[in-house]
Amino acid sequence: MKDTEEAVRPGPLSIRTDCVDGVRIVTVRGEIDHTCREALLRALAPDPGDGPPRTVIDLGGVSFMDSSGVNVLIVAHHSAVGADGWLRLAEPQESVLRLMRLVGLDTVIPCHPTLRQALHG
Repeated sequence: MKDTEEAVRPGPLSIRTDCVDGVRIVTVRGEIDHTCREALLRALAPDPGDGPPRTVIDLGGVSFMDSSGVNVLIVAHHSAVGADGWLRLAEPQESVLRLMRLVGLDTVIPCHPTLRQALHG
């Protein structure tokens, strides 16, 4: 298992990356807005040397997400699918889930109530 942690900025967002059985788990905590867009895009970018990207984003610790976060998730999804991989979302809090449903993101990117379900999709 690989375990790395990157403090995106001194403020309210942190990103942690683990790898379990070839699936990258990106755990995001805090608020996703325009100020952290680039850092989150970098964290979600697939590594071309790893084969088809399989990524689960754990959103359980995300208390707020605006349209910048929605756009990052769409870019990450298209990037994964374009490389013959996939992206899944796990454990969104109610406010984040409400936004995803409002814009239809939950119909584009599979969204699961638990990390375990997202891993086994």
